[in-house]
Amino acid sequence: MNKIIIYLGVAILIIFSSCEKVIDLNLDSVSPQIAIQGNIYDQPGPYSVKISKTVDFYESSIYPPVAGALVIISDDHGVVDTLVEKSPGEYITTKIVGNPGYTYSLVVTVEEISYTATSTMNNAVYIDSVYIEDAVFGSGKQVTSKFTDPIDTENYYRFIEFINNVQQSDFHVTRDELYDGESVEYSISSTNNDYKIKTGDSITIRLESIDEGVYDYFRTAGSEGSQSASPDNPISNITNGALGYFSACSYRIYPIIVP
Repeated sequence: MNKIIIYLGVAILIIFSSCEKVIDLNLDSVSPQIAIQGNIYDQPGPYSVKISKTVDFYESSIYPPVAGALVIISDDHGVVDTLVEKSPGEYITTKIVGNPGYTYSLVVTVEEISYTATSTMNNAVYIDSVYIEDAVFGSGKQVTSKFTDPIDTENYYRFIEFINNVQQSDFHVTRDELYDGESVEYSISSTNNDYKIKTGDSITIRLESIDEGVYDYFRTAGSEGSQSASPDNPISNITNGALGYFSACSYRIYPIIVP
C-alpha cells in the first residue's frame, strides 16, 4: 500500500511539472530612438522644437537631449526658418509666424538622417463657459467646458487643464464626428488629475484646435506616450520611425476660480 501511494505521488509530480510553462522575459537592449516634440501656435513666438533620444529598459527615465541637429520649419507661403539651438536639444524659431489656414513643414536632420512632418493650423474655437460640478463617477469634481463646434468642417480638439498654473499630464482629445455644428459640453474629471482641486484653486482650460495627425497621436498616447519605446507607441505624424509629434494649432483659454 505504501509503495502504491509513493508511485501515485511521483506520477502527480511528473504531471504537474510537465504542465508548467517557462516564460522568458525579453528585456534585451533596444536601440535608442529619436523623439521630437514641436509646436507652433497662433500666438506670438518664438516656438520650440525639442529633440531627445529614448533609453534602454534598464536605464533611467531621463531622455538625453540631442544637440547639434539641423531643424528647419517652413510654411506654404514661402517662409523658411532655420531654428537656433537655445540649449542642448531645444531649438527656437526666429521668424516663422503661426497663421490659421497655413500648413507648416518640419525637417529635422540628426546624424545625416532626416525626419519630416507637416501640420495644418485650423481656426481657433472659443470656449463659451467653464463650470465645476460633482463628478459623475467617484467622489471628486469635474471641470466642464462648453463650446460651439463650427458647422460643416472637420474639427479635432485637444483640452489641456492647468491647476494653479501647473499643466496636468492627462491627454484629452475629441473630434466633431457626432456633433458637427452643435453646442458641446466636455468634462474632465478631477480623479484623473495629478492634483485634486479644491475651493480657491485657479483652473484654466485651454482648447486647442488641432489637425487629424496630432489628434491621432494624442488619441493613442498614454500619460508618457511622447517618449515611450514600447511596442504600442502612439501614432506619430513624423516620418522615419521618430517618436513624438509636430503640431501647428490655434487655441483659446478660459480661466475660473473654484467656488
